[in-house]
Amino acid sequence: MTPAVPAVGVIGTGAVGQAVGGALVAAGLCARLLIASRTPGQAAALADDLDDMRAAYGSPVWPAPATVAELRDCAAVVIAVRASFTNTRTTDVRMGGALANASVIRALAAQLQAYAGTVLVVTNPVDLMTRLFAEASGCPRVFGIGSSLDTARYRLTLARLLAVPVRAVHGHVIGEHGDAAVVCASSTTVNGLPVPVPLQQVRDELAARPGRINAGIARTRYGPAGAVMAALRLALGVEDGVTQLSAAYGDGCLGIPLRFTRGHPLPCLPPLDAVEARQLEAARIKLRAVYSDLRGIPTQPFPSGRN
Repeated sequence: MTPAVPAVGVIGTGAVGQAVGGALVAAGLCARLLIASRTPGQAAALADDLDDMRAAYGSPVWPAPATVAELRDCAAVVIAVRASFTNTRTTDVRMGGALANASVIRALAAQLQAYAGTVLVVTNPVDLMTRLFAEASGCPRVFGIGSSLDTARYRLTLARLLAVPVRAVHGHVIGEHGDAAVVCASSTTVNGLPVPVPLQQVRDELAARPGRINAGIARTRYGPAGAVMAALRLALGVEDGVTQLSAAYGDGCLGIPLRFTRGHPLPCLPPLDAVEARQLEAARIKLRAVYSDLRGIPTQPFPSGRN
């Protein structure tokens, strides 16, 4: 197993950060895995745990704790931080952390100004946090993984409803990673052929699935980690293909399909029917309105050195 890149950084040692770290060690994607956290002791502990995994598994990936500044030499940085807040929302649940997470994302953007590698944002609301980090940091390659996870859930759900293998289903979920997600039913195919999509059943499952996971194990972790790994393989040029990522679209940031060729992305939006086009525009307007409220959020310091 030969690592594809010298180093990948992960910021955040919570459920998703841990799952991403484990996936990177198992995949052998990088020679070094640098882990940063607001609590340096947690970064060191996670690095030790992953080092045990490396030794047991025979992985070529060497984990180590790091500061955010030390991640500048990485080929990619995954941002999986989450501020402390109580989410009381019952609708638009992912928006519940917008204000709290924005201050942390802004602080990280200040420390990674003009970083030239790939940044993958996992922090919710991911479309807003992706735009905020990109604009505040000036980094040229910033993506969010929300719509990739939505699309994976869509294909899995439709495959089960139609009793076909997941690999036979081709379709996208775009727009917001949240209540304004757009299911591209009109362009969905199974084994290359158009199919009638039971939209209400699909939407019900996509809405219920994250809550069901959270209720059972407190946090979604492995689904987001899988989306991160799939995106990293494309963004780092390990393989070519299409994935759905939050990226610049019009005057904002939305989940859209991107075709990666040797690491270079090009938007490849599917044809939309009139209803889907209106839904996508509604998602864009919604995100633009909420984003305008985040610009004045003060920065919450993120430690720049080791304690």
